[in-house]
Amino acid sequence: MAVTAHRKLTRRSTFFLTALLVAVGFLALPAMAQIPARLADQEFWRLASEFSESDGTYHSENLVSNEIRFQQIVPELISKVKPGGVYVGVGPEQNFTYISAVRPSMVFIVDIRRGNLDLHLIYKALFEMSADRSEFVSRLFSRARPSGLSTASTAIEIFNAFRKASPSQTLFDQNLKEIKNQLITKHGFKLSGVDLKGIDFVYSNFFKSGPELRYEFTAGGSPGGVPTYFELMTATDLQKQNRSYLATEDSFKFLKDLQTRNMIVPVVGNFAGPKALRAVGAYLKEKKAVVAAFYTSNVEQYLLQDGIWNNFCSSVSTFPLDSASIFIRSRRGGFSGQTVSVAAGDNFVADLVPIQQDLGQCRSRR
Repeated sequence: MAVTAHRKLTRRSTFFLTALLVAVGFLALPAMAQIPARLADQEFWRLASEFSESDGTYHSENLVSNEIRFQQIVPELISKVKPGGVYVGVGPEQNFTYISAVRPSMVFIVDIRRGNLDLHLIYKALFEMSADRSEFVSRLFSRARPSGLSTASTAIEIFNAFRKASPSQTLFDQNLKEIKNQLITKHGFKLSGVDLKGIDFVYSNFFKSGPELRYEFTAGGSPGGVPTYFELMTATDLQKQNRSYLATEDSFKFLKDLQTRNMIVPVVGNFAGPKALRAVGAYLKEKKAVVAAFYTSNVEQYLLQDGIWNNFCSSVSTFPLDSASIFIRSRRGGFSGQTVSVAAGDNFVADLVPIQQDLGQCRSRR
């Protein structure tokens, strides 16, 4: 009897000990991220609208990047950033290359110009409507798809073929109508008259210049040496591998999937402004997500010049971060005394910097 009672007591004690360990184990686990798999159309538009600040100005239209060396950092970026985090960026299409490299679960593109939001809405519609890269490039530049292209074609094969294709007014008119229908009718986005004019302006520039589209000043003209869209998409990393978002069908499909699920959200905002970045940070904290990568281009250069860089630091400090969160920066000759980790050339070079480490230096770097 005593042995039996002892066994029962031992089993009961073991049961309670196991239950306690399981409970403690669950309590010790980090909260699971709650980023939704898909944003409803109304929620996408709410985030884009409510997080945005007033339209700002910049000295260029910035319809396309001017950073020919932006792919050089991609191999290191892939090695340092785990998939599934959140990506925050600024500017036009170079974001797509970084996004396809780090494979985030959600993206926010924050830019001072509302024209950049209109640009990304066009991209959203084109990704959704296009079955593959060749159809996407055809719609992007309003050129008929050349024969002989397939999902196995390289970026240089696709762009060489489209450089020989003539612009089509018929395709432009048809595509522009379909873009607006996709955004307004299918998604129900309440585009303003300003947005509709912005879409007309952006898309007409892609039509007129085609693959030779390049960075231009708002007042007109282009600085010497800036790359064309063709050159940006066919450039390589330091190992001579093309890493652009149109290099492979897999990269295109990943982006198409994000766009179809409304997970690339454009927002209007100044990096040193009072609202946009902080709204993104608050939303991500609520969702228990972490910013894995923040592409700032060379925006911080202007914030330093204007004496408002610490405002930017304060806003970024509201982001949910971890030790692996990184800045992706573009600069000429280093930023505020920092060295760059890739070979410098005659254009912007990219650099990766841990965000938490860098925020610790905010007050000293003025």
